[in-house]
Amino acid sequence: MSGPDGARSTGPAGTGTEELSAPAKLTLTLQVTGVRSDGYHLLRSEMVSIDLADSLWIGAGRGLTVSTAPAGAGEGPGPGRPAPSATVPVGHDNLVTRALAAVGRTARVDLVKRIPAGAGLGGGSADAAAVLRWAGCWDPAVAAGLGADVPFCLSGGRASVGGIGEVVTPLPYRELRFTLLLVPFGVDTAAVYRAWDGMAAAGELPPTGSGSNDLEAPALRVEPRLARWRTVFEQATGRRARLAGSGSTWFVEGGPDRSELGCRQALRLGGEQAQLVSVRTVQPVPRG
Repeated sequence: MSGPDGARSTGPAGTGTEELSAPAKLTLTLQVTGVRSDGYHLLRSEMVSIDLADSLWIGAGRGLTVSTAPAGAGEGPGPGRPAPSATVPVGHDNLVTRALAAVGRTARVDLVKRIPAGAGLGGGSADAAAVLRWAGCWDPAVAAGLGADVPFCLSGGRASVGGIGEVVTPLPYRELRFTLLLVPFGVDTAAVYRAWDGMAAAGELPPTGSGSNDLEAPALRVEPRLARWRTVFEQATGRRARLAGSGSTWFVEGGPDRSELGCRQALRLGGEQAQLVSVRTVQPVPRG
């Protein structure tokens, strides 16, 4: 049975491990409000947690394994689990490993990734936040030391996020549905911010508007393929698509029943395929 923080008391096949849920975050709006002297960008954004989530099976021992599962799949580790992922590092740079070190704990962790890497959905930050909750650490300074999205992911729900991500102001929960397009490539967040810097210096940024994402234009410059997938997505849904954070995920509000997608589970462009995923917002995690 799941507890209030999404953890189960026992793992698969009686292994004695706990399953931790790590919900993705979806950035609904994002404005870049300035740049600090150390080069970090100041933001103002609205974020929500969604029910696309990684699973962490955590127990006694040491070490980290990472495997992948399709978005929405519920498999845990064990016989027939997905093959190890080649896109997520398992060394000291992994945010799970760094989160354990930050709280002075050791554990054996089997991480099942459903949140794609480089998708702008905060997968690594969500995993780190799940470890902090498991360890009983709710310190925003510890969370911010791991990454800009970790403070929001620690409690989740719906919030206004400021500073470089460390200022999290909870907002009333709203039950919303979205359809995501998970394109078959990621986008380098650091490259997008460098592109923003260059476009800002050259006066090439489009005007900021309410409900906008200031990183969309720089992301399109870094990864031009995003524009083609946006066109395909908008034609399929009949709705305006928005970029999740620095990309690469496109999303529209509403489930498939509110668009022209019907029962389609993927879109194709040339020889590539992008998965369609219907998600809902989830409540913030209560403190234990």
